[in-house]
Amino acid sequence: MFTVTPVDFTDAQQCTVWFDLLDMYARDPMGGAVALQPEIKHRLCQDLAVFAGAVNLIAWHQGAPVGLLNAFKGYSTFKAKPLMNIHDVAVVPAWRGKGVSRALFKALEQLAREQGCCKLTLEVLSGNQRAKDAYVGFGFEDYALDPNAGVACFMQKWL
Repeated sequence: MFTVTPVDFTDAQQCTVWFDLLDMYARDPMGGAVALQPEIKHRLCQDLAVFAGAVNLIAWHQGAPVGLLNAFKGYSTFKAKPLMNIHDVAVVPAWRGKGVSRALFKALEQLAREQGCCKLTLEVLSGNQRAKDAYVGFGFEDYALDPNAGVACFMQKWL
């Protein structure tokens, strides 16, 4: 039903499609509800074309883009193997609940396995129950080394 392809950031048309999907996500309340600045488009496509470890996928249905997934390869010091961190998942509103994210996650998992990754990681807003339920359905779970110590939380500090 869906075709998932990597983004070729040297192709202006693919870059525009990818950026429009990312901007749609940025405008969504779960993406911060703020449009991306136009000057970011050129820099993002240029940077990601050469960024080592970037994995950018678009899901298509009959030639129309219906979702994206952006991930970055990292490294697990405890497993001494690479890992893949999912940074963005966005599905066109009319296509939500129809298997788009499942197709994207399946494609990423296959790629991560081929690259010898030991795990997939992601962060999700605590109030985004729909996404959390989907991720659990895909096999994700809270990260805890010892349940008595609690689960990991994602934090940030802007620089």
